[in-house]
Amino acid sequence: MTGRVWDLPTRLFHWSLVALFGLGWWSAETGRDTVHFWSGYGLLFGLLFRLLWGVVGSSTARFASFVRGPGAGLRYLRSGWREPLVGHNPLGALSVVAMLALLLAQVGLGVVATDEDGLAAGPLAMAVSMDASDCARELHELNFDVLRIIIGLHIAAVLFYWLFLKKPLIGPMVTGRSTLDAETAMQPAPMRRALACAAIALAVTAWIVAGAPPIGG
Repeated sequence: MTGRVWDLPTRLFHWSLVALFGLGWWSAETGRDTVHFWSGYGLLFGLLFRLLWGVVGSSTARFASFVRGPGAGLRYLRSGWREPLVGHNPLGALSVVAMLALLLAQVGLGVVATDEDGLAAGPLAMAVSMDASDCARELHELNFDVLRIIIGLHIAAVLFYWLFLKKPLIGPMVTGRSTLDAETAMQPAPMRRALACAAIALAVTAWIVAGAPPIGG
């Protein structure tokens, strides 16, 4: 039978992440600093939202529903990659956690980095020393290379599931629905909760973009 697997906020986050990461990559390669910074701010908002949604969102979006220890991964492998699941499998969960952590690091480094010429700087660059800002730029570039590897592995895994396990993963992330291997479908969270998460994420992002001024000062 088919059922709901992914809620709308999770799907919007996923595809916005794809678009913003691609935009950030393109703008960095072509020297479009303004576009690069705003794509980074968009990523910051999305990541903050996803962290909040991972705590209070729908059942398959919650970290508690898919972040498991190594034992869960081993059981999944022993099952022939076919253990009944709704949402992320244990190996997919590792990919999600790794990408979120690396993207948070990427954005965090970006907001304090200064370019080699000192002409473009993140909104919090003045909060750290010049040496720290230069180091953040170098780590920002290095971390981007790591991200490309992780994303390449993620795409390879999606192709593996589609071609060899006959489990398309892209379609459900578009429609939100899939053939269920388990009996329980996604348990949705109310949209007002998603709006509250978005409002908080937007407020924090705007505060950082403004240079993190003292609140109430």
